Amino acid sequence: MLRTAEARDRAAFVELFASAEVGTYIGGPRSRDELERAVPEVPRRRRGHFVVDLDGAMIGMVTLDRRDAERPDHVVPAAGRASLGYMFLREAWGRGYAAEACVAALGWFAGAFPDEPVVLCTQTANDRSMRLAAKLGFTEVERFEEYGAEQWLGVWSPVMGNRSPESVP
Repeated sequence: MLRTAEARDRAAFVELFASAEVGTYIGGPRSRDELERAVPEVPRRRRGHFVVDLDGAMIGMVTLDRRDAERPDHVVPAAGRASLGYMFLREAWGRGYAAEACVAALGWFAGAFPDEPVVLCTQTANDRSMRLAAKLGFTEVERFEEYGAEQWLGVWSPVMGNRSPESVP
């Protein structure tokens, strides 16, 4: 289930951002002490930010953020400025939760912004993320070097003929 963040999710947010495994392809983990100071007791609620809930507990998050137009990110204007992101606790990996949550988030986004494409950027070394991008129907726009690693940029859009979120198995 996707829902907004709540105070009860704070420990899971700290665990998520402190995990060395989760942080492998996103710049590494953050210090648990730093996170304990920085993560608010009650998370800020933002449109397009979802907690992935399984049986009443947070197992991950999915975000649809607006990319900063000034960021040199290789995103071509036709690809749009909405960016899909996701992170899951290690124990939730390999069970299809990321695909299910991303499908739901893309469905929400397509309903709210029917003609707007979504981009996804990941390291090519992140096999799981590359497989998920393909499964969700993202099409490669380009590859480039950033943060010392090869990055993959893809775009998803119902108007470009990508599969709709409902068609992902």
